[in-house]
Amino acid sequence: MAERLTPFEIMERLVAFPTVSRDSNLPLVDWVEDYLAGHGIPAHRHYDETGEKAAIFVHVGPEVAGGVVLSGHTDVVPVDGQPWASDPFVVVERDGKYYGRGCCDMKGFDALAIWALVEAQHAGVARPLQLALSYDEEVGCVGAPPMIERMLEVLPRADLAIIGEPSMMQAVTGHKGGLGYEVHMVGFEVHSSIMHRGVNAIMAAAPLIDWANVQNAENRARRPSELASMFEPPWTTLHVGQIAGGTAHNITAKDCRFGMDFRVVPGEDPEDWGRRFEARVAEAEADMRAVHAEARIDLRPKFQVPGLKPEEAGAAEGLVRQITGDNGRHVVSYGTEAGQFQERGYSAVICGPGDIAQAHQPDEFITVAQFEAGHDFMRALLERLKSA
Repeated sequence: MAERLTPFEIMERLVAFPTVSRDSNLPLVDWVEDYLAGHGIPAHRHYDETGEKAAIFVHVGPEVAGGVVLSGHTDVVPVDGQPWASDPFVVVERDGKYYGRGCCDMKGFDALAIWALVEAQHAGVARPLQLALSYDEEVGCVGAPPMIERMLEVLPRADLAIIGEPSMMQAVTGHKGGLGYEVHMVGFEVHSSIMHRGVNAIMAAAPLIDWANVQNAENRARRPSELASMFEPPWTTLHVGQIAGGTAHNITAKDCRFGMDFRVVPGEDPEDWGRRFEARVAEAEADMRAVHAEARIDLRPKFQVPGLKPEEAGAAEGLVRQITGDNGRHVVSYGTEAGQFQERGYSAVICGPGDIAQAHQPDEFITVAQFEAGHDFMRALLERLKSA
């Protein structure tokens, strides 16, 4: 019989795979599939369009509907340029903390979920347990929707999904939606002394970026809805985090590239914000082309992530609260795959070990205490599934 690894041993193996979003995650998927197969658990894959990445999903227990999904992602953010005190792809314990890229976000939870799945296989459960590990969460949650669609085709439909993003084991029942664009302003180069004959892509971008500032100010001044008031901040935010362009200080910039991201409070439609931005872009492009016909704006949608809406007597929230004893009201302003599960009819909640403040940081860590709290959660979940 195959060896049954501890959650820590599984986390060590997962962290050792440098599954940065720009690279393949297949070595990690291969390992997970082989490990589960050693315990008699068949796994399913869904590949992305390149064939270089795959989601993996699994069902344990009776072949009936009504199970519980443990949902995580396999990708991590880069470590480039970050000052790590140790190898980021080797788990190191120091001062009551496990250090390593992904220990917090979110291979720690993935390891606990894999452990729980194997335990459920050996102990037997009356209510099914499913595992869903996606790809490309860190670049806009783009890998989960096709994975969920495939799960609904292949597996008995589960009732609820627990998304294990770091929440300090609290039941998070709502998050903002997300929308993102890549913007490429294409101007027309001339010497800056005759700038009126050219189109400066950087200066043409400035009004679009300032439009975001105006929208932020208006959103902040507006009285938030009761639902929006739960969030910090309680309004939809527009953000530009990177910009690049230009050739020289005395040439009108031919190119300017930036990203425009929206974090949308529940109750507002991300698609509506997208339409408003696209209309403003069309106006800016018309102004550019009025100067030179070759000028243009290339707009590429990057991602769209639905918000997670608090559910009335939600099954996922209820199960997590029964196990953790947490009765607080918790929402977050970042996006997760929870809204995507909810959109496809699952009851969904976020609950996982670790502090989101550690996500993406140099010397990322999860405390030993939080990892153990996650382990206790999985033990309690298994007991409920056995008697369900």
